[in-house]
Amino acid sequence: MSLGPLQLKNPVLCASGTFGTGQEYIDYVNLSRLGAIVSKTVTLEPRLGNPPPRLAESSFGLLNSIGLPGPGVDAFIAEDLPLLRSCGTLAIVSIAGQKTTEFGELARRISAEEGIAAVEVNISCPNIEGGGCFFSDDVDAASGATRAARTHTALPLFVKLSPLVTDIVEIATSVLDAGADGLTIANSFPALSVDWQGRKPRLGNITGGLSGPAIKPITLRLVWLVAEKTRAPIMASGGIMTADDVLEYMVVGATACQIGTANFLDPQVSIKILQDLQNILAREGIDDINSIIGTLKEK
Repeated sequence: MSLGPLQLKNPVLCASGTFGTGQEYIDYVNLSRLGAIVSKTVTLEPRLGNPPPRLAESSFGLLNSIGLPGPGVDAFIAEDLPLLRSCGTLAIVSIAGQKTTEFGELARRISAEEGIAAVEVNISCPNIEGGGCFFSDDVDAASGATRAARTHTALPLFVKLSPLVTDIVEIATSVLDAGADGLTIANSFPALSVDWQGRKPRLGNITGGLSGPAIKPITLRLVWLVAEKTRAPIMASGGIMTADDVLEYMVVGATACQIGTANFLDPQVSIKILQDLQNILAREGIDDINSIIGTLKEK
């Protein structure tokens, strides 16, 4: 199936930040069966991430405040990329920067390596040149980061949008105009969890990102809005736990779906979803899953 310039064997992918580089799941999952693996986000320099605790359970979801820890791009290329490129499916590398120029440099460095199918630009990170506001929250910052990456890579380029913006269609349009081949919708939702008895937050960084089943209906709407207005290739990400979730996202306009939080509950969930998809399509007499994309009917 086609996801813009990418050819996927199926629409089931694993989301950035929940699947590492595949090493953590290699004993549980036949990685070659997945449509693609999106790597943990790579930064230019090593990062320690946010202070612990970094995870807090919530009703129907999970809060995380990881903070993009990692060894930096040099160590990623030397230590993580060899497995990622040999896992038998497409490798999509997620990148993030604190300056516009860092997106360009990361795209250049990643593109110089073999075995990478695409780049996902994670713009949900602070712009230290723009007063600390997130790249994802501002049209000019979002398009600037995208343009910087586009200038330095010929690889397919997908931009991962934030869900909590004034107008996600405006942001989506701006990054597509800046050279993105497609979109990932969406990142986690800013959220807070507190221990009322201790009068303290449950996360070391106070706030974090909410993911899991609680956000699916909200993200489903965002995918529908952007798909209706842009017709861009979309990877959906948000609360996908079952094959029916995947099909719901596809009906509103997504081509593929990234499995995230569900991997923590069941490391084999992506393969189970893929098998269930095949069973559902056979039961419904649907020969081509592409025929489902964007078929939502207006009542």
